[in-house]
Amino acid sequence: MSYYGKSIMKISGGNPLSGSVKIQGSKNAVLPIMAACILVKGQTIIRNCPKITDVFYMKKLLQSIGCRVIECIENDSGMTLAIDATNISHYRFPNEYVERMRSSIVLLGPILSRMKYAILKQPGGCTIGKRPIDMHIMALEQIGAVIRMQEDTIYAQAKQEKGAFIQFPKQSVGATENAVLFAVKAKGRTILYNASGEPEILELCAFLNRSGAQISIQNDTKSCTIIIDGVEELHPVEYDNVSDRIVAGTYAFAPVISGGEVTLIDAPVSYMESTLDVIGQMGAEIAIEQISSCSEQRKTGNITIKSNGRPRAVDYLETAAYPGFPTDMQSVFLVASCLANGKTKLKEKIFENRFKIISELKRMGARIELHTEKGETFVEIDGVETLHGCNVLAKELRGGAALVLAGLCATDITTVGNIHFIRRGYENMERDLLRLGAKVSLANDND
Repeated sequence: MSYYGKSIMKISGGNPLSGSVKIQGSKNAVLPIMAACILVKGQTIIRNCPKITDVFYMKKLLQSIGCRVIECIENDSGMTLAIDATNISHYRFPNEYVERMRSSIVLLGPILSRMKYAILKQPGGCTIGKRPIDMHIMALEQIGAVIRMQEDTIYAQAKQEKGAFIQFPKQSVGATENAVLFAVKAKGRTILYNASGEPEILELCAFLNRSGAQISIQNDTKSCTIIIDGVEELHPVEYDNVSDRIVAGTYAFAPVISGGEVTLIDAPVSYMESTLDVIGQMGAEIAIEQISSCSEQRKTGNITIKSNGRPRAVDYLETAAYPGFPTDMQSVFLVASCLANGKTKLKEKIFENRFKIISELKRMGARIELHTEKGETFVEIDGVETLHGCNVLAKELRGGAALVLAGLCATDITTVGNIHFIRRGYENMERDLLRLGAKVSLANDND
């Protein structure tokens, strides 16, 4: 049976990893770029798209409004999508796929710009914390949208879109994406102050600029300002999606957790600095080679991570907006810290429910204590020499992947249920780990 027909992953631990794995295309970059195709009359080609369920859901959402979407699967080289948005005829998206994917909110800005109306149910698909859409609405209204909420549905109309100065009270990836996508064809200049400067925002703006937009970014370690001069039309282009920095980071932590040596092929080196810095602090050797660059901001290369035995504990780490340590890497760092020689304090600054993995790791023998102090959540970890295998459940995407890595180093057999969460962001984790020498298999609930 295919990868998508199974619901449980079984891992036989205790085998150091060895080999190389090609990094798939970025989930978080390609979804807003797919949404941006709504703004382009003509056929856009996007290469290196990951074969994951979230991309499938976005494809269905685009098709539901009249886009023609053709996919070409190229073995391990990802998937190429041809998206033709010439004949869009609808502005209401079906609840079936909106409810499954939080990222569907990014459709609001482009469909409003293109069709002048939008009806979208508040998205679902997220279990890691509250993601209110108030900043999305604030930004779109300042550019010229009229929005009302009725129960759990958003009704929006575009009226005289024009440039605006928008200051976000805090950085938000999704609100920044929606503002950019609505402002790109508005009249005049829009300035987004305290915008999100995550790599996926840079990729979206690069795609739009290649399509004829006029966007500039002033980005430093403290703040990001995006300046958009509206244009009348965008034109079709061909675009290569960047490799996924979170998938690359997951596999970079794998030898830290299980031992061995792993080479990541075509990893997004320029977007992984904080992750690699932490891996180095934990005692692993890091070598980077064959650097290539398709732009000043995007550099890819091959990264080799070699374990030097039991990882060293990092005394303190907190998640932060880019270029800080990514919240999406927090769960795999937590697993590595469970095995580290020493104690670690880990503070989650982005999503309040990121620690759902803790109860499962405790069942595997981890020593973790969860605390809340002044509205902030953190954990204290006292590393152990080994974890023991048992039956655990994935409760969200990144935590599910981290439980698989925990199984790689555990004694006996670990089974990870609910792997549909993992499929949302990892193209074929079983295949990749098998290539690295792991003992992994898939099964159904009743096997």
